[in-house]
Amino acid sequence: MVGALHRALHHAEAYLGSLEERPVGQPVDLDELRSRLSIELGNEGVEAERVIDELVAATEGAHLGSAGGRFFAWVVGGALPAALAADWLAAAWDQNAALYASGPAAAVVEEVAGSWLKDLFGLPPEASFAFTTGCQMAHFTGLAAARHAVLRRVGWDVNELGLFGAPPIRVLASSERHPSVDRALRYLGLGNKDIVPLRTNDEGCVAAAALEDELVPADIPTIVVLDAADLNIAAFDPFAELIPIAGKAGAWVHVDGAFGLFARASEAKARHLRGVEMADSWAVDGHKWLNVPYDCGIAFVRDRDTHRAAMSVEASYLVATKTARDQMDWNPEWSRRARGFAVYAALRELGRDGLRELVDRTCEQARNLVDGMGALEGAEVLWRPRLNQGLIRFLDPRPGAKPCDHDARTDAVIEAINATGEAFVGGTTWRGMRAMRISVVNWQTSDRDVERSIAAAASALGSCR
Repeated sequence: MVGALHRALHHAEAYLGSLEERPVGQPVDLDELRSRLSIELGNEGVEAERVIDELVAATEGAHLGSAGGRFFAWVVGGALPAALAADWLAAAWDQNAALYASGPAAAVVEEVAGSWLKDLFGLPPEASFAFTTGCQMAHFTGLAAARHAVLRRVGWDVNELGLFGAPPIRVLASSERHPSVDRALRYLGLGNKDIVPLRTNDEGCVAAAALEDELVPADIPTIVVLDAADLNIAAFDPFAELIPIAGKAGAWVHVDGAFGLFARASEAKARHLRGVEMADSWAVDGHKWLNVPYDCGIAFVRDRDTHRAAMSVEASYLVATKTARDQMDWNPEWSRRARGFAVYAALRELGRDGLRELVDRTCEQARNLVDGMGALEGAEVLWRPRLNQGLIRFLDPRPGAKPCDHDARTDAVIEAINATGEAFVGGTTWRGMRAMRISVVNWQTSDRDVERSIAAAASALGSCR
């Protein structure tokens, strides 16, 4: 076993040490990759060290450079050194982080890391939490608690009776919401017809009047989903104004804070989250701004009893404890990775000052990227970052060019930038227009990375003439 681990360390060091020189995109052809990996599975096993060496060779050139500092396509962080090392140890320790009895250290480190995060985000001290695979399942967890609570208020026990015959639930959600919210609701037995989109203003925020209009009548079980930084422009809904309106109508408020909750770590950005602590549940990703390895999400729920009722299960063979925290009482997984170790290590490595510096620095780099690329000939800034997200559109220079031509050119420039290998960016559709979205959350992104990426965009524009 030790030999295979040494080989993995060797290859990992080589990969991480070469990120600056490697193309950020994936130059390998799909058929070639399949050919490399689709070997015959023999009857006899293969030496572990050889398996590792051949796996690395077969996948060479087929890994996106998202661990490095020039990946801006999605809200994807890297892996802090302590977090990566702790994640390796989590695999070596191989604990099932379901119960205190099946991994005491995994249970307690998760308990401590969850408390630290509540404090950093300014959430209620009494709130419960759950470590999940990502924000998708954090939404599922928070919205499961919401479903349980709003039905209980009208006399329906969803655990006992299920959803057949239950009073209908309405979900009022920002029109700019992330699709993971819709999918979480689908998992919970709610369909598209149950979701009422809330119109947003020019700033991308839900207006108070839009929410008030949809909260009538107030006797229908209702869940309100608000954004703490939407995926395109990082818009924050006005929580201090909206949450009291929803609360007065008896609605449960769930906040999608996948990366936006981390703005609380910054004195300059915390204003965007004023009043967010008044919500009922919150969802966040750890593998975004906290820069822990995949996978990691965290759900928080103000009402601990409701959270536990929505998630907990009992079986005669489980060794429950009344003094320690059993993780499976709070999340939808049974057998699960001890992902609390990486979160604990990341928070220790950064500290409060380091997390604040990371948020502030990457926000500034996002602005510099958008300003630099937006100043290039033929580029148009659609949204200058107020947090870490910005939008750029590339205009077709031909006389009489139509919006569809600008859309096509934008996609062509994105493809050309990625083809340089110097940076990796992504596209989105915003207010009916194709745009290049810039997102910066990686701890490794440097000012030099910003300069290289702007130069790559200039080169790409030249090749698209």
